[in-house]
Amino acid sequence: MNLEEYFARTGYKGSTEKQDLETLTDIFQHHIRAVPFENLSIHCGEKITLELEHVYNKIVRRKRGGWCMENNQLLGWVLKCLGYDTSFLGAYVFNPHQNAYATLMTHLVVKVVIDGQAYVVDGGFGVSYQMWQPMELVSGKEQPQAPGVFRFTEKNGVWYLEKMRRKQYIPNQSFCNSDLLEKKECRKVYMFSLEPRTVEDFRFQCTYLQTSPDSLFTKKSICTLQTTDGFRALIGWTLTETTYNYKENMDLVEFVTLEDEEVEKTLKEKFNITLERKLVPINVKGSYTI
Repeated sequence: MNLEEYFARTGYKGSTEKQDLETLTDIFQHHIRAVPFENLSIHCGEKITLELEHVYNKIVRRKRGGWCMENNQLLGWVLKCLGYDTSFLGAYVFNPHQNAYATLMTHLVVKVVIDGQAYVVDGGFGVSYQMWQPMELVSGKEQPQAPGVFRFTEKNGVWYLEKMRRKQYIPNQSFCNSDLLEKKECRKVYMFSLEPRTVEDFRFQCTYLQTSPDSLFTKKSICTLQTTDGFRALIGWTLTETTYNYKENMDLVEFVTLEDEEVEKTLKEKFNITLERKLVPINVKGSYTI
């Protein structure tokens, strides 16, 4: 494993000498625009493992993406190699359909400290809840970014992330009531404590999420990638392309339904992913909004 190979994968050509916020942001943005958030392994007969070398080979050499435990573990390794003060945190994801946070800690994020200020760096959430810049770990401060306005709130040692979105324009009216569309303008994303975690803390969750019939990830095949002006997502056979702020306080959300034979070509053309095994798309309704 080496940094040069990773940077070739993400296209980053900037400084590796400075451990400042500007460099961190640049490295982070190259990652989220090159490495998809995806769970396709589950739906093409592969097993997702948390060994760093396996994650590195999958994302860097095989040019695949991964979920939070893969993306953020790799990102954490890169930042640590560069000399950043990094640690892992564990989060409980909000389920909008149950209107509750998960009882299982399934989301791994990176905490980075620069000159005494802590930041959350999360390259593994995808769709419109994917931050584009490291977020200051400050309670109550609105942090506007291209995807919308993010905010942390701390209560009794528990931190909550929420996001305020813009209005949405959907040209294809038949998708206006899609269960993939978030109806609320302010949406809870996840909650976490500042207790340091290790990858070992996620072993059970990694197995559970790819095997349980109750898991969101067994119910939906997901591939999503950030772009320079929004993001793309392929959920089952539904391809969406979102352009942020294409008009004043309005996001453009375009939907199209693919045929089976179009899925493989779309993964290659829109997400730069070529699978080694046959994908079986799936999209059981509910539990996931873009």
